[in-house]
Amino acid sequence: MLKPTIGIEVHVELNSKNKVFSNSINSFKEAPNTNISEIDIAYPGTLPTLNKEVLEMALKAALALNCNINKHMHFDRKNYFYPDLPKGYQITQKNTPIGYDGYIEINVQGETKRIEIERVHIEEDTCKSIHYNKETFLNYNRAGVPLIEIVTKPVIKSSEEAVLYIESLREQLLYLNISDVKIEEGSMRCDANVSLSDNDILGTKTEIKNIGSITNVGLSIEYEINRQKDLIENGIKIVEETRKFDDKSRQTILMRTKETGNDYRYFPEPDLAFVDLTDEYINKVKSNLPVLPNTIRQKYIEAGINNHNIKTIISNKDICDFYEIIFDKVAPELAANILTGDIIKELNKNHISIKESKLTGEEFINLIKALENNKISSKQCKDLIPLIMSGEKVEKLISNSSFQLITDKTELSDIIDKVLANNPVSIEDYKAGKDRAVKYLMGQIMKESQGKADPKTVSVELISKLKSL
Repeated sequence: MLKPTIGIEVHVELNSKNKVFSNSINSFKEAPNTNISEIDIAYPGTLPTLNKEVLEMALKAALALNCNINKHMHFDRKNYFYPDLPKGYQITQKNTPIGYDGYIEINVQGETKRIEIERVHIEEDTCKSIHYNKETFLNYNRAGVPLIEIVTKPVIKSSEEAVLYIESLREQLLYLNISDVKIEEGSMRCDANVSLSDNDILGTKTEIKNIGSITNVGLSIEYEINRQKDLIENGIKIVEETRKFDDKSRQTILMRTKETGNDYRYFPEPDLAFVDLTDEYINKVKSNLPVLPNTIRQKYIEAGINNHNIKTIISNKDICDFYEIIFDKVAPELAANILTGDIIKELNKNHISIKESKLTGEEFINLIKALENNKISSKQCKDLIPLIMSGEKVEKLISNSSFQLITDKTELSDIIDKVLANNPVSIEDYKAGKDRAVKYLMGQIMKESQGKADPKTVSVELISKLKSL
């Protein structure tokens, strides 16, 4: 039986203030060729200097990914010629990556699996080639942007595992605050190596380059597994290829074949000194790591929050940061439901983040407590949300008669009697054992009260009246 083996390489742009080997501002998005220096465009005689902030960010990543740390490391020159490589070589790390032999744990259908990471190393990005008509333009803003490359061992066995790994890796890096890891915008770029074999010897691999979304990671790997399987079963030999994924046809497309391995003529970078990391420095960085997603996830599980809400909260760091502020001050389950439901719906409607809204932790707490204490109904809560997200105060809004919940039993009893008098068929349905009758009558009562009736009180009183009829 043919079994797939998959390895994944991920390049991540770090969000340091400056580039990795120069003082140029690390911002690719500004006007082309504005954030550049003589070092970035490889003027003769210029010398690189390692950015300490980049070193610390890479160390954070390596530690968070459970890697061993190379305390004595150096940089290497990877030599190849291409228009987007101004020096004719790339500064990277070959033999002494900052981190090695790490892992990430993922949950696959209820079971924990460890995805082993072979290495984490620092390198510089190339400049950006822009093809227009028959011409190619070069934007050097990206030249020298700091990258870390994270390479797994060939231990991934399915497209599902690959997607779970990328999702988990993205979460870790996002919560470390070292990258925005936006795969669709290119700040996180994925390559996958896929091979099939019916024994323990790895088959001939195909590389899928620059996969443009997490969804496409799964789709491209699944397609490639099936493509190779069809070839092998029809007696066609697999050759080593580089392919790309076309998201319109949902197929991998041949870019080039690999008849021989690339000879990059690596050698130690002579213009950069060796780097020595002390135990004191490593422990200091480790002690300052933020709380990471798996720790947060476990806390939410113990609080009784459902898996869907946990995933929604953790996948959006701004939402998670907001939720962490109020977590211990309200009923966490109720708060999670409101936050992942009506709050996110309102944010999406207005195309803003929670940071860009005027919602404060204090007012959200006041909203949840008002709901808990039956000062407002669920419907009124929904009506209040757009108002408090634009800066209104919960207490002031509730003091308005239109948001005051009716709790007076006499007033509620009159409303219930009116609804029952207008719906004799529903009364008969209830007597016939049809559960939907109660739901319908509840809806009519809420409508009659304009959403201001206390649902809990109404439910008890309604059942009592129906039983007495």
